Amino acid sequence: MGSGIWSTDVYDAADRYRRRTGRSAFSYSDSGARKVHPALDPRDALRESRDSAEHPQSTPIAVLFDVTGSMGHVPRVLQSKLPQLLGLLLRQGYAKDPQVMFGAIGDATCDRVPLQVGQFESDNRMDDDLGRIVLEGGGGGQMTESYELALYFMARHTATDSWDKRGRRGYLFIIGDELAYPAVKTAEVARLIGDDLREDIPVRQVVDEVTARWDTYYLLPAGSHYAGNRKVLDFWRGLLGQNAVELDDLDAVCETIALTVGLGEQAIDLDAGLRDLDRAGSTATRTVSKALARLDSGRRTVATLPSSPALPSSPADGGVTRL
Repeated sequence: MGSGIWSTDVYDAADRYRRRTGRSAFSYSDSGARKVHPALDPRDALRESRDSAEHPQSTPIAVLFDVTGSMGHVPRVLQSKLPQLLGLLLRQGYAKDPQVMFGAIGDATCDRVPLQVGQFESDNRMDDDLGRIVLEGGGGGQMTESYELALYFMARHTATDSWDKRGRRGYLFIIGDELAYPAVKTAEVARLIGDDLREDIPVRQVVDEVTARWDTYYLLPAGSHYAGNRKVLDFWRGLLGQNAVELDDLDAVCETIALTVGLGEQAIDLDAGLRDLDRAGSTATRTVSKALARLDSGRRTVATLPSSPALPSSPADGGVTRL
């Protein structure tokens, strides 16, 4: 739950071991698992990002991705580029004490594992959580997945010292290529999360709850089935405004996440972030520049989310809108 320090040496040693022995980084899924790993089970769970003497200014970052259909390769890309993500966040100082949580989204109407949620981690246990994800590859085939169920979990089953102590929102990235269902369904929440809701919750209400405590982004990558689909983009931009971002290269997802956090933390502007990518030898500079240009209006902030009048402001932000 956020203790420990990320080590690229440990990551590289584990990678070399897997290559030498022929083991997969996703051995749980590749071994034929068809149920959620106990460590990622959302039922009756609370995921916490907490301060400690080791990490006194924790910054929570949640990355949830669709693992159905053409999106099933996303976690493999994320796992291979974890060192780049953590390197930018830590070495470049984009965020204080980042704690990263990974999760996966499917379709609660038909998939066996429609929601998987890891814990916030500061060390190599985040790589372990990625490796426990079931890459189901199914989905409903109707341009909808259960993103709203993941949003509900983030709204009501997470707790962070960043918000509770400092009034600062965390960062939530959803990587997908389809629409959410119109509402969070009581039966699905009871079955998968364990809450007893009196009625379904419209997706707009859930988004308002999430964005009160989380700067929320939807990333639509190239190579997915509905990449560039106007219906999908219009749906998410109706909910998140300019925070619905197109990526023309899936391999740029880690760099996009890192620079978005850096912008939100006012650690960099976009030009400085792109120079950091160049110095690091990243091939993602062009994609990230194009994707984030809409979010960087020449200020060290990002564009304003559409929100309900009841949405609270973040008092620690000094009047600057942080998404």
